[in-house]
Amino acid sequence: MVEYTICFLKQGDKILLLNRDKPQWMGAWNGVGGKIEQGETPLVSALREIKEETGIALQDITYKGKITWTDGNINFGCMYAFMAELPESYPYVTPIKMAEGILDWKDLSWILHPQNVGIADLKYYLPKMLDESINYEYIFTYADSTLIDMTSTPLIQAFTV
Repeated sequence: MVEYTICFLKQGDKILLLNRDKPQWMGAWNGVGGKIEQGETPLVSALREIKEETGIALQDITYKGKITWTDGNINFGCMYAFMAELPESYPYVTPIKMAEGILDWKDLSWILHPQNVGIADLKYYLPKMLDESINYEYIFTYADSTLIDMTSTPLIQAFTV
């Protein structure tokens, strides 16, 4: 199973999103992150990916849950989700073109608008990550590359990142 990280950098009512130039989610706005490299923990991977994709060096991010993709029988991969709050005074001017794509601050109202088709699957889990202290595993079930179900289950066990 392939493992990834995703991180949402929040500043007030905005989140820094990346519109990727390459698959997966090419052309869709999503958080920053990527594949966990051999020997890395999810936390170390997330911090590295944030630095590589944004240039922002963080020390402290919060684990917010796990996203799993399945066909109902086989898990294809999972992604460990994190969030970080940047102070309003932190200067980060966007849009900015980086190696992975275009970074830009997006208002939460725009991100979560029900008719927004330019966003990855954030509408299914980002509201809980923002509003709840409980971490969840979000399980996306696909058939022939089409999403047929999404469930969220509270994670009871403590997770060491």
